[in-house]
Amino acid sequence: MADDKDLKIDDKGKGNKKIIIIAVILVLALVGGGAAFFFLSDDSAAADSSEVVTETVDKTINETAYYVALPRPFVFNIIGLKRERLVQIKVQLMVRGSDNKDLAKANLPLIESTLLQVFSATTEQQLATYQGKELLRADSLTNVNEILTKYTGKGVVEKILFSGFVMQ
Repeated sequence: MADDKDLKIDDKGKGNKKIIIIAVILVLALVGGGAAFFFLSDDSAAADSSEVVTETVDKTINETAYYVALPRPFVFNIIGLKRERLVQIKVQLMVRGSDNKDLAKANLPLIESTLLQVFSATTEQQLATYQGKELLRADSLTNVNEILTKYTGKGVVEKILFSGFVMQ
C-alpha cells in the first residue's frame, strides 16, 4: 500500500509539471504571436495621420533656422522684496528662412524696445523660478511677434532664446 501512495504522488507531480510546461509554451506562443502581429500588421490609419503631421512639420522645418543675436545684453533693474536687483539677459531670436532673418535684423531696434518693456515688467519672484523664466520667454515671443506683425505684416520669430541670464 505504501508503494501505491508513492505512485499516486509521483503521478500527480508529473501531471503538474506537464501542466506547467504546457502553460509556459502557450504563454510564449501567445506573446510571440502578439509580437508578430504588432510588428507585421498594416497600420494604415496610423501611417496616414503621421504623414499629415510630418507634412505639416516639414513645411516649417524645410527652411533653415537662423539665429539672430541681439547686439548687446539687456541690463535692467527690478524691485525685489528686500532690495533692487540687477538683471542681465542675453537674447537670440530663432527665425526660419533668410527672408525672415533679414526682416528680424532690419527691425532690431523695434524688437529690443519691445523686449525691454516686457523684461522691465517682471518681478524678482518671477525670475527666481524656472516657470517664471519660461513665462517671460513666452510673453516676449508673443509681444515681439505682435509688434512685428503690426509694423511689417509678419511675425517672424519662432523662438526667443536666453543665451545668458544673470540676476544679482
